Amino acid sequence: QVQLVESGGGLVQAGGSLRLSCAASGRTFSNYAMGWFRQAPGKEREFVARINWSGITSTYADSVKGRFTISRDNAKNTVYLQMNGLKPEDTAVYFCAGARFARTVVGSQEIYFGSWGQGTQVTVSS
Repeated sequence: QVQLVESGGGLVQAGGSLRLSCAASGRTFSNYAMGWFRQAPGKEREFVARINWSGITSTYADSVKGRFTISRDNAKNTVYLQMNGLKPEDTAVYFCAGARFARTVVGSQEIYFGSWGQGTQVTVSS
């Protein structure tokens, strides 16, 4: 069974930075695309970023492009989200997600992801 555990959330002032980590276990991490999603209070969960299984290709939501960077370390079974230039509108619970199928191209929709972490809270104060 796949387990995803996020860490690194917290409270930061606008303009600050945080790095989220997601440790994976239960399957061969390097075979699966990974993604980050977020859910703000009263809103639906939305796509933030995704990275393919090798780490070569990444895609971002327009709202975070140029500020956030997704990366992975397949030797450590971990995916990261470096968040710079944080804004109050980035406040949300951030979720790590793993693709349903190995070595497949995924889109930005939740349907492509079958494994989810419990989420980590990110709060950006103005």
